[in-house]
Order: sequence, then C-alpha cells, then structure tokens
Amino acid sequence: MKHPFLVLILCLCLLASGCGSAQLTEATDSDIPWPTQDWQTSTPEAQGMDGGKLAEMQEAIQAQNFGLHSLLVIRHGRIVSETYYAGYDSTTSHELYSVTKSFIGILVGIALEQGLVSSLDARVLDFYPGSIFENPDPRKDAMTVQDLLSMRSGLAWEEGDAAYTAMYNSLSWILYVLNLPMASEPGTEFVYCSGCSHVLSGILYQVAGQDVREFADKNLLGPLGITDYGWDVDRQGIHLGGWGMQLKPRDMAKLGYLYLHEGNWEGQQLVPREWIRQAVQSRVEVDAGTAYGYQWWVFPDFPGTEKGAYSALGHAGQTIFVIPELDLLVVTTAQTDGHEAIYELIADYVIPAVEE
Repeated sequence: MKHPFLVLILCLCLLASGCGSAQLTEATDSDIPWPTQDWQTSTPEAQGMDGGKLAEMQEAIQAQNFGLHSLLVIRHGRIVSETYYAGYDSTTSHELYSVTKSFIGILVGIALEQGLVSSLDARVLDFYPGSIFENPDPRKDAMTVQDLLSMRSGLAWEEGDAAYTAMYNSLSWILYVLNLPMASEPGTEFVYCSGCSHVLSGILYQVAGQDVREFADKNLLGPLGITDYGWDVDRQGIHLGGWGMQLKPRDMAKLGYLYLHEGNWEGQQLVPREWIRQAVQSRVEVDAGTAYGYQWWVFPDFPGTEKGAYSALGHAGQTIFVIPELDLLVVTTAQTDGHEAIYELIADYVIPAVEE
C-alpha cells in the first residue's frame, strides 16, 4: 500500500505538470473503440459477460418466437452477440418508426448549440411568422420547443391511425398539427404526439437554412459514419420527425453509443454533454416505472440496474436500449406486439450476463 503522504505528493506533481483529470480522461478515451467505419466484435467473456447466459437467451427466443429480425448486444464498444432471424441480415435496413424521434431530438440539441434555436423556451409559433393558425388560443401562443420535446404540447392530438391519415391527407403536415385546438396548458400533461415531433423537424427546416437531411448529414450522421439510410418526407419536402427513417441495426447502435459517451465521438464533441444529460432525464412520468425525456423513453428503476436505463423505441419492437452504468447497449429490429418481451429478454438474460 502506498504511503498517504507519497500519494499526496504524486497528486501535487500531476497537477503541477498540467496533467489534470481532463488529460487523464482523454488518454483513456483514446483506447475506446469507435465504430465509425465498422463495429469491432468480441467474445462475451472478453468483455466481462457470460456467453452461456446469452446462449440461453437465444434458446428462449427460438422457443417462443418473439418476432425478432435482429438482436445486437454491445459491451465496452464491441459487439458480443449479433443474431439475425427470419431471413434478415446485417445489410437489411429497417423501418425505425418512432426511433426517428430520438434522432430529431438530438438534432434539436445541435441546433441549440449552434444558436439556430435560441432556447428551449422559444415559442413554437414564432418560427412561423406571418402564419395564421386555426383555433387561436393564448395557450397555443405559449407552447415552447421544450413542450414539444417532452410530449407536453397541450395540443388535442390523439395518437393513432385517424390522426396519421388526417395528417397525410392535409396539404401541410405542420399546419395540420398546429391548427389543432388546445386541450391543456403546455408543459402540464403528457400526450404522445408523433405530429409534434414532425413540428420539431419543421422548426429545424426553418432555422437550418438547408434540408433537414443535409443538416443531419453534416452535423450528426456523417461524423457517425452513417451514409446508407432512407428518410421519408412530407408533401412539402420536410423530412418526417415522428417516424420515417430506415437504418441498418449496426447504424442504429451508433446513436446509443454516442449517448453512452455523452455526445463525444472520436474526440469530437458532436453534441453538448449537458444536452445528452437533459435528454435522458425523467421529464414526466408516463406510468409506473416509465418516464419520458426529450424524445427518449426513460426507465429510472429498470430491473438489474442501480441507475436505470433509457431507450429509443419504435413501433413493433424497434429498440436502442442504453444502460450507462454497465456500458451496455441492446439493439433490436422486429415485428412484435409492443416492447414487453424485449424488456424481459434484457432483464432476464442480457443484464444477468454481465459479470464484471
């Protein structure tokens, strides 16, 4: 054991030589595998996981027919388990559905950092000067970017096929959403609203001075090495905010990995750390054990964790599930009825497989 006095002298010498914590962290970060070009693979055991437990998971999947298309488990930046089902493979792009929202959320964070959006308290209608919206209401005038991000817009939106069809048939999707009457005070009630996420994309279109996809390529997707993807647009050419992206599973995982590293990618701070932290905080309780942040679902007490988890979720089982305290990611594409079976796989097999 080192003598306490010698330890103190060593610390003082490090500070005097300019080797503070930032430099030490940077040296550690230089050893992190960055999957910009491709992911590294590893045995589970080499990353502190029990391969036998992950094999049990595969047996359970085969026995119960979960409807999965792919399942990736990533620990310490390396793929330790990667399985494709029902004829799918690593080259197949999948509809992300509402996972798209989490990409839009991070683009809003980048726009804030660049000063394109002044603040989270910026009023939504101010991005459309001169426009006249139906159902005028002081509450609508007060609705902010933060209200859209946290699904507390106050608009009378009812998620489902009827709303999607009406929006599809409208001449302007943005106007359709913002023409809705108000149902509550902004910032007070959680109402899941895909149309509100599309309004966020419309705001990006207004402020970026370029196509939203071009903004994403330059500031996010390009640096992550995501180049082969699809993204649908509305009638006015605005890329969809509530759904509409198509990605390969390994590229989906890159968003989770960026969040694990609090916006840092290969030594470049693509997104402010504080934005990442804010985005995955519990902003509003949805139900027991589930909350919502800024376009991310949050699980404060997920089984087997001390500090919880968060996830980008899309219809039919599309998932980017992040457990920061374990340096662990799980990605699925699927055609399932909800996410409960996927949560069970993570809680019953993936987390218990972690040994160190």
